[in-house]
Amino acid sequence: MFAMVRWFNKQSRLLQILLLLIPGVNWITEILVRWSAFLHSKSIITLLFAILVTFTGFVFGWVDLIWCLLFKHLIFAKG
Repeated sequence: MFAMVRWFNKQSRLLQILLLLIPGVNWITEILVRWSAFLHSKSIITLLFAILVTFTGFVFGWVDLIWCLLFKHLIFAKG
C-alpha cells in the first residue's frame, strides 16, 4: 500500500512548503496526507484531524505550513 504520509515526509522541505503554500493544492495535500496517516496509525487523534481537515482544510493548511517549516512534517502526521 502506498502511504502518502511517508511520501510527503520524504520530500524536500521546499516541495513540502510549496504543496502547503498553494491554495487548493494545500487542501488536497492535507486530505491525502491526513487520511493516509490515519490508515497507517489508526489513532483517534489522527482520525479527528483527518475529519477536521476534510471540512476546514484551508485553515489547517496555513498552520501546518508553519509546523512543517519547523519540524518537517504535519501536526500529528509524522508517519
